[in-house]
Amino acid sequence: MKKFIIILGYITLIFIALSMLFPFFAMLNLAFTPEDEIFKNVGVFFHTKLTLENFRHVFSEIPITKFFFNSMIVAVITTVGQVIISSLAGYSFARLNFKYKEFWFITILITMMVPPQVNIIPLFFLMRELHLINTYPALILPGLFGGFGVFMMRQYFLSLPKDLEESAKIDGCNLIQTFFKIALPLSLPAAITLGIFTFVSNWNSFMWPLIITNSENMRTLPVGLAIFKGSFREITLWGDLLACAVICTIPVIIIFLIGKKYFLSDLLSGAVKE
Repeated sequence: MKKFIIILGYITLIFIALSMLFPFFAMLNLAFTPEDEIFKNVGVFFHTKLTLENFRHVFSEIPITKFFFNSMIVAVITTVGQVIISSLAGYSFARLNFKYKEFWFITILITMMVPPQVNIIPLFFLMRELHLINTYPALILPGLFGGFGVFMMRQYFLSLPKDLEESAKIDGCNLIQTFFKIALPLSLPAAITLGIFTFVSNWNSFMWPLIITNSENMRTLPVGLAIFKGSFREITLWGDLLACAVICTIPVIIIFLIGKKYFLSDLLSGAVKE
C-alpha cells in the first residue's frame, strides 16, 4: 500500500510538471510554425512543418535587437546594483550597531507593503525634475534598492557564524575586508538567489518602462512586444508574437540554469535542522 502511494505521488508530480511545461513547448513549436499553419489544424499536438520565417519577419519588421539590448542593459545593471546595495545594507543591519537600527529596518520592511503602482507618479515627477525622462538612469535607478533584498540578505548574514568574522578581525582584516573576503563569499547562494529574482523582475518589467520612455530607441523588450502586437490590430501575426515570446524567455532560462545550483541550495538551506 505504501509503495502504491509513492508511485501515485510520482505520477501526480509528473502530470503536474507536464501540464506546466506544455504551454512552453507549445509556444516553442508554434513559434517555428508557418503563420497559415497555426490555425489550420488546431487539434494537432505537434506541428511538423517548421520554418524560421517568423523570426526573420520579427527581426526585419521591428528593432528587436535594440529592444533586447535595452532590456539586457537595464536588467544586468539593476541586478548587480541591487545585489551589492542589498548585501551592504543587510550586513550593516545584521552585524553593526548604530542608532535607531531597528527603526530603520522596520521602515524598510514597511516599504515592502506599499504597492509599486503607488510610487509610479512620484517617481515620474522626480525623474522629470532630474531631466532623466527617456534615459537609462530613469529605467535603472528605481530598481537599485529593494526592501525584500535587504531583508533577505540580513536574514542570511544573521545565520552565518560570527567566529569566522572574529577570526578575520584577529588576522588584521578591517570591516570592509571582512565583508568582501568572508561574509559576502559565504552568502553567495543568497546573493545569486536575489540576483535571479531581480533579473527576472526587471526583465519582465512593463509598466515603468512604458511610462518613463517615449521613443522607440529606449523601449525595452516587453514594451516593444506590446507595441508590435498593437501595430497589427486588424490581423494579429501570432507566429511573430510567439517568436518574440521565445526570444524574451531565452535570457531568463539561461540565468536560471547558471544559478540553479545556488538558487536551490538557498531555498533548501533552512529545510534541515542539524
